[in-house]
Amino acid sequence: MTGSITGHDRAQPLPLYYQIYETLRAQLADGVWAAGEFLPPIPQLAARFSVSIVTIRQALELLRADGLVMSERGRGTSVVEVPATTKPLYLESTVSELIRLYSEDVPELEPLDEGVSMPALSEADFTLCQSYYFMKRAHIRDGMRYCLITLHIREDLFKRNEDDFRKRLALPVLFEDGDVKISRAWQTLQIEKADHSVATLLKIPPGDPVARVKRYITDSANELIYCAEVHYRHDCIQYSMELKI
Repeated sequence: MTGSITGHDRAQPLPLYYQIYETLRAQLADGVWAAGEFLPPIPQLAARFSVSIVTIRQALELLRADGLVMSERGRGTSVVEVPATTKPLYLESTVSELIRLYSEDVPELEPLDEGVSMPALSEADFTLCQSYYFMKRAHIRDGMRYCLITLHIREDLFKRNEDDFRKRLALPVLFEDGDVKISRAWQTLQIEKADHSVATLLKIPPGDPVARVKRYITDSANELIYCAEVHYRHDCIQYSMELKI
């Protein structure tokens, strides 16, 4: 790593912190530091670039905003794992399109937690069943966790298709069950900041934007038989919605 910005031209129109940001960004792209490695401490960077600590902090803030590094209190600034290519997941707005998508683009499923548990929902325009089985897992593509999902499935329905629910995406399994009479399916989408738990599991900086999708399915008796809460990385999702004419 070079000790200072080439030329260190304080007469340039770009602020020094931005020049340093561009230099560090280029070095990250060149693999000077691998994912998970820590950058030199801020005082050391300030000495290398012959600038103040405040200037280095401004440069690092831009790198954090780009999702390239993350700061850990008491440890320093580490490099975030960023995929070389990011293929967006198209989040469709119709059940048929979701089933098609989930049948064609099957990720690796990583179990995180499971058990018998009621969903944290208040009854609205549907009725809750007596018991649900929940599974929390990560979806992985190209070695990267791109979403976290917590599923609640009516327990008897889960037990009837347990192997399939464990090995496959849940929605196709649910709609293939001939004994289930589905009457309604809907979802909500909200953009929010990742809390510490979600950020840690998705390996993104806390506060990064994530898309939170809540999905609900009821049967002909208006009982909630399936609900899911999904957190997608912002750089791995694209929402598609067909407008009715």
